[in-house]
Formats: sequence, C-alpha cells, structure tokens
Amino acid sequence: MRFSFIHAADLHIDSPLAGLGLKDKAVAERFAQAGRRAVEALIAETIRSQAAFLIVAGDIFDGDWRDVTTGLFFVRAIGALHRAGIPAIMVKGNHDSESGMSRSLTYPESVRIFSSRKAETFDLPDHRVALHGRSFPNRLVPDDFVESYPARRDGWLNIGVLHTSLEGSKDHQSYAPCSLADLRLFGYDYWALGHVHDAKILSEDPWVVYPGNLQGRSVRETGAKGAMRVTVEDGRIIAVEPLVFDGARWAHETVDVSGAENETDVIAGIGAALEALHGRSDGRPLAVRVTLSGTTPLHSHLVARREILQDEARAAGFRIAEDCWVEQLKLTTSAPQRAAAELSPADSLDVDDLLAAAAADPAFAEALAETMKSIIDKLPHDLRKELSDDPDRLKRLADDARDYLAGEMAS
Repeated sequence: MRFSFIHAADLHIDSPLAGLGLKDKAVAERFAQAGRRAVEALIAETIRSQAAFLIVAGDIFDGDWRDVTTGLFFVRAIGALHRAGIPAIMVKGNHDSESGMSRSLTYPESVRIFSSRKAETFDLPDHRVALHGRSFPNRLVPDDFVESYPARRDGWLNIGVLHTSLEGSKDHQSYAPCSLADLRLFGYDYWALGHVHDAKILSEDPWVVYPGNLQGRSVRETGAKGAMRVTVEDGRIIAVEPLVFDGARWAHETVDVSGAENETDVIAGIGAALEALHGRSDGRPLAVRVTLSGTTPLHSHLVARREILQDEARAAGFRIAEDCWVEQLKLTTSAPQRAAAELSPADSLDVDDLLAAAAADPAFAEALAETMKSIIDKLPHDLRKELSDDPDRLKRLADDARDYLAGEMAS
C-alpha cells in the first residue's frame, strides 16, 4: 500500500508582514493577503494530490483574532478539504494555545484537534496510522509535556505531532523543549514538528522534520516557504520532499559595486539583481533587502546619499513589477586606502578624531544609548529583536557618521 500525507505548521493566518506598513502602506496592503494565499495553496495541493491526510503542527493562528473573519477564512479553507474526504489532524501551539484564544468556530467532523489536557492518539485504520499529540493549554507548557506522549502502536505507522523548539533554536523562544534523543525513545516513525520557521530534516531514523512556516513574515524569514510531502509505502516512509506555497517572498541580495564608476552604475547593478530575483520568485510579490558591498571610491558618496539611493532602488524594483519592493538598502562598502599625497584639503579635518572624542564622552554615550532605546522600543517585535541582537550597531552608526561627513565635505 502506498499513500502520501502533507505536514505543515505555523500558518499564522492574518499575521502582518513585519516592517512593510512602516515604510509604505500601499505596499503593505498588496502583500497583506500572502498568508491567506499560502493556506489556499496548501489546501489545493492536498486535494489535488489526493493526500491521505493533512497534519498542522501548531500555530494555525498568530494569536487571538482581531475579528471573526480570520476564523471564518480557515473554516472555509478546511471545509474544502472535508468535502474532498481528507481528514486534518492538528495541535494548537504557543500562538493559538487553548487559553490564548477568546473564541472559536466549529470545524467539520473530519478535523481532529488533539486535547490540551493530556496527550492522546488518533487512529486512521484505513492506512494503519496512529497519530500521537497534545495541544498547548497555555503559551508555556509543563516540563513533562513531551514525556506524556503515548507509547507507539506496534504494527502501525506511528506519527508524533509536536509543537516544540527542541533544545532551543536560535531566534525562537523555548517551548516544550526536548532533545532528539528524547524523541527517539518513543520509537515513532515520524515526528511532525512545528514552531521553528526554517524547514529542517533533523533525522531520518526516525524522521524528525520541521516543515518551516507556510509564509515568510519578515526579512528574517527569506526564501521559499511551504510544507512537506511524506510518501509511505508498505508501512515505511520512503520520501520526504518540500512543497512551496508562499504567497509572497522575502530575500536578501548583495550587490558588489566595487567596479561601479558612478551612481548610475550602482542603480543599474541593483536593477539587474532585482530582475534576476523576481524571475526566480515565479511571479510572487517580492520584498528585498539590498546590501551594497565592495571597496569603491564611491563609498563616502554612497553613504551621504543612502536615502536617495534607496528611493532609486525602489523605483528600479517598480520598473520590474508593481510587487517588487526594496524593503531597505544597506551599505557594507568601504573606501580604498589612499596615500598621504592623495588626501584632499577636506581630509585635513580628522573626522575620526572628532567622532572618537564624542564617543569617549560619557554624557554623549548615555544620550545616544537612550535615543537608540526609545527608537527600538517603538519598533515591531521582529525589527526590535534584529537591532537588539546586533552588538556592533553603535560602532556602525559612528562609521556611517564619519563617512557621511566625509562625503558631504567632498561634495
């Protein structure tokens, strides 16, 4: 007997795409439906491929609904699966835990959601599959949460459905922590995990798999996003392959401008990079963080005109497609070393010394730290975390200030 099932997680339906609204509300509105399109693509592929069942390993929702349309959207989507005769098996994760949702809607009877009171087993006798799982009662779960999972059922394909960070994953808080060794003790054939937003196959004996989230939500979640198709033959898993469902895509792109002779060349390089990226996105809306790199005599000029260059980069994206958006332009370029004889009169002002003296002033350092904190505290969580995790941000601010002043004095 041969069949397949689809393993998804972290749908985060109606989660806003972080950062876009701060920069351009019109762009944010165009991207806003990406998460719903990804869910619709997941359901459509599950039906088209005649999958035996669908697993969703937690965080269907991003949190309590702003309004009931979020819940109605998912009931409508899962209703199509029900009419096709395909069951859906789900756990609730930390974002949509039992206590974290103030209301719910009734799902079709083919949808089975694991209890949050204790771990339990769902049987699919036609395929001799036993699914074991437990939903989150709260955002934080007891220490024995994973230990409470049931024993394997001999002679059946055993699948554990678990929302977990395992032993801790970079950029993810610790939820239901456990180790690969802990999971192997159960003797299950497949662990369908959720919570970590990067797709990962951590083990093949047994299979321990994160499908990643269905839709990238910020520039921290780049590349194709989707789910996993798992193929079973004669009671044994023979293949696990990624499926792509995202409705919009985030990307980082580095453009080397060391050979650029002027600003026009820089914009042309950005445009070429964006066009190549857009071609690989299969028509999806695209949000790109562009970084200019390389050693170039244009360095100070680029720093002084970064905001203008960012606008030009966005214009270049819109010339390619209405949904090709430059989220931010960053600079990691550097100026070539110059001999003393080549220095201009403007260079006689030692900008480095001036900035070093300011940085050594305790009152200045304290004022700068307070200003940075007040700005960071107002940002969305993802952007706030990105800056908080960057220990060199103050040094780069000083470097940018130096290069900006040098560019202004040279112009």
